[in-house]
Amino acid sequence: EARTAIVTGAGNGLGKSYAKALAAAGANVVVNDINEQTAGLTVDEIVADGGHAIACCRDITDHEQAGQIVQAAIDTYADLNIVVNNAGICRDRMFTSLSPDDWDAVVSVHLKGHYCLASHAARLWRAQAKEGQAVSGRIINTSSGAGLLGSIGQSNYSAAKGAILSLTLVQAAELQRYDVTANA
Repeated sequence: EARTAIVTGAGNGLGKSYAKALAAAGANVVVNDINEQTAGLTVDEIVADGGHAIACCRDITDHEQAGQIVQAAIDTYADLNIVVNNAGICRDRMFTSLSPDDWDAVVSVHLKGHYCLASHAARLWRAQAKEGQAVSGRIINTSSGAGLLGSIGQSNYSAAKGAILSLTLVQAAELQRYDVTANA
């Protein structure tokens, strides 16, 4: 209760489920999705169920726009406590058929998107800690077994998901001093 969460890819699928579960538990939710219509529908469902949510459809792969998502949480709910990096796409191809554009798109949404949003949140929490404020931040990154074992036809996805696991380990080690946890 009384915590604010950003959930990426929350217009449908797992992201929508995460957003609705957080709202049902009493959190304020910033619903992020590239599709404004589905983000709006998630917000409408949360509000209809008595929760608090807004949509912010900025691009998580753009560092400046990711900062605007964090700012929307602060402007609307006065704080940010939780980042759920869930957004993702697939461009499945066998490695010999994989184009550079398909590689870049998947790595950008999965890995860069996780970095951009968490970067702004972590800087906020570090600043709060340095000002003497109590911080209880949470970063939840979405990975996959494909990141550990690979997956045929998904070299781009597998590489990004493996990198997210490594990113999470570093975030956990570096951010614990600010009372921020990172999990995948």
